[in-house]
Amino acid sequence: MEKFIANNVPMERWTVGASTYETCLTRGARLIYWKLNLPTGVRNILHWPEGADFSLDKIGLVRGGNPILFPFMGRNYADGEKFFWKDNAGVKRPMPQHGFARDCEFEFIETSDKHALLRLIPNARAEACYPFKYEFRVRYEFRELFVRCTFEFENRDQQPLPWCAGHHFYFTLPWHKGLSRSDYTIKIPSKKQWRHAADGKLIPFADLKGSTEFTFDNPGLPDCIFTNLKDSMVVFGPKSGEENISVKVGEEPIPDSWAAVVTWTPDSEAPFYCVEPWMGPPNSPEHKNGLRFAEPGRTETFVTEVSLI
Repeated sequence: MEKFIANNVPMERWTVGASTYETCLTRGARLIYWKLNLPTGVRNILHWPEGADFSLDKIGLVRGGNPILFPFMGRNYADGEKFFWKDNAGVKRPMPQHGFARDCEFEFIETSDKHALLRLIPNARAEACYPFKYEFRVRYEFRELFVRCTFEFENRDQQPLPWCAGHHFYFTLPWHKGLSRSDYTIKIPSKKQWRHAADGKLIPFADLKGSTEFTFDNPGLPDCIFTNLKDSMVVFGPKSGEENISVKVGEEPIPDSWAAVVTWTPDSEAPFYCVEPWMGPPNSPEHKNGLRFAEPGRTETFVTEVSLI
C-alpha cells in the first residue's frame, strides 16, 4: 500500500497486477477508483467525478466510487415521517438516506499490500441515529481482477441490534467509445421486482416481470429493486459478452429471498450506472424484510465481490 496526499486529504493506493485501486478509507471507507491498465489504455471500472469535494461532510454525497451504506439503506420512515426509524423499544430516531457510514471517519486496524481493515468512528450524528454499543468494520481485499468487501458488524450491546447494509457502486458506463447504454446488458436472476413508494411502502413492479436480462437503456431499470434472486451472481457488460463485470451478493449460491440488487442512475446522460448489492430492500426497520439482528456478543458479516470476467 502506498499512502499519499491528494485534494489535501490522505489517500491510499494499491497496485495488484494490472489493477490500481485508489481509496480515501479514513473518510467513509471510500473506494474511489479502480483502474485497469490495458495495452490499449486505462479503463476506469468505477466512475469518480472531477473536482469532487473530499471534505468529510461532503464526500458522502459524491456520486462516485463505492459509498458504504450502513446501518440501513435507502429512505427510512417511522409513522410516515421520512428519514426516521423506530428501534426495538419503539423509540423514533433520525436516519439519513443510506445511513451515516459514508459521512463518518474510519480508522485503520490493519493493512497489507493487498488488504485493509477499518473501523467506523461514530460521530455525534451517528450516535443520535444509532446510540448502541457496537463495532462496524469494513474489510477490503484487493486482487488483480476482483475486489472483495466484507462488512463485519459486532454487537457489544446487551440487546439484539438491527442492521441492513449495502453498497452503492458507481460503475462507469459505457466504457467503450462509440457505444451507448443500449449496447450493454445486465443479467439479474430475480423473480420479483419492486418500487419504493413515497410513503415508504414496497410496491410490486410488473414492467420487468418475466425477464432476467435487460439493456441499460430500459426505462424500467432506474430505481428498480430486485429480490428473490435465483443466483448470487449479477453480470453486466457489452452485448458481445467481452469485458463483463460480475457482482456477487453474499456468500451463499442462492441469497436470502429478501437480499436485493438495486439499479439506479439519475438520468440518461450520466456517465455511470449503479448496480448495488444490498442485504435487503429500503426501509427495512419498518417492513422487516431483509432486516437482520445481531445477537449480543456476536459478529455478523455481509460479503460482496466485484469481478472482471
